[in-house]
Amino acid sequence: MKRKITLVGLVLLTVGAIVLTGLRNEFFDSKVYHGAVQYWFRDGGMVYDFLRPGTPYGFTYPPFAGLVMAPMAYLPILAVAIIATLATVGTTVLLVKWLGGSIVKRIGFGAAVCLALLFEPVRETITFGQVNVLLLTLVTADMIFGVARGRKWAGVGIGLAVAIKLTPGVFILYLLVTRRWRALATAIGSAAGATLLAGALFPDESREFWTSALWDTNRVGLLYYLSNQSERGLLARLPIETVESKVWLVCVLATLAAWGWRVFRSPDDVVGGLALTGVLGCLISPVTWIHHCVWLLPALIRCVDHGRPYLGISGYVLMTSHLTWWWEKRPRPPLELLGGNIYVWFSLALLFWTPLGTRRSSEIHETDKIIA
Repeated sequence: MKRKITLVGLVLLTVGAIVLTGLRNEFFDSKVYHGAVQYWFRDGGMVYDFLRPGTPYGFTYPPFAGLVMAPMAYLPILAVAIIATLATVGTTVLLVKWLGGSIVKRIGFGAAVCLALLFEPVRETITFGQVNVLLLTLVTADMIFGVARGRKWAGVGIGLAVAIKLTPGVFILYLLVTRRWRALATAIGSAAGATLLAGALFPDESREFWTSALWDTNRVGLLYYLSNQSERGLLARLPIETVESKVWLVCVLATLAAWGWRVFRSPDDVVGGLALTGVLGCLISPVTWIHHCVWLLPALIRCVDHGRPYLGISGYVLMTSHLTWWWEKRPRPPLELLGGNIYVWFSLALLFWTPLGTRRSSEIHETDKIIA
């Protein structure tokens, strides 16, 4: 009885938190996608010329992503928002089913799903109408059901995710470092095939993206904005403008070295590799908005489920608390370097202390049951 009451309370809290966040974000990114694909497919304009009225924001993804989103051009924005919300909630349920492990057994599946939906990056993804959780689920499915089992099609999901949004390309690095040559070739081939398909269908848009739009950082926002919780964002908020890019390059190389060393030593721990590579992507990307940090979720779950509960729980609580935003506007509270970069510091902690090399037969058994 107490468990049911707790679950009802969690459901109400989750719905309330998402609604409140939605009142602030108003499916902003979905409106950008919707306007851009309408401008492209219905008005005959160049998709990368579109800016949402009154903002500097436009379509920033490769042309293949626009092809995937093409149905938006013929749907009202309300329908787009509803579909995006249902898709994100549904894929979050799948992630909990695949990765939840002993957490689900301890607190129940419904409670675990609520906690995942409450995680601020997931809330932000829902209420911005973003694609982050969908891509995380696509990559997770590929890693667990394809790469871990050496399936012939392993790498397809990773390749398609890269063709939609470039940042999952870090998982191609994972396949390289762990010497999964067939999956590596499949991932590269899938990404290249989808990109070439888009290039054949939309040559002008492809040329514009790869030669211009991709390199225009102004299209995605200001690097120093608080929501950019990557290493580059942290450095951009420091008074080191003259050497910032060089320091960032050193940080990226050091981060890659630490990640590479860890995953190279534990090539069989695919779930751990998924977790650690998600962390890597958040750290080294020039722009990691808070809603991109859904890629930290597998690492947090991994910590709680494999002997580092204090790191996983404290990371989850602080990154769900909205505390970081206290440092958004001046006058800012003290300890800005710490509080204004909470996601960065926890990402670094997860990079070094997420349990790796602890692949258990129970994990494989659980996913085998799912396939069956």
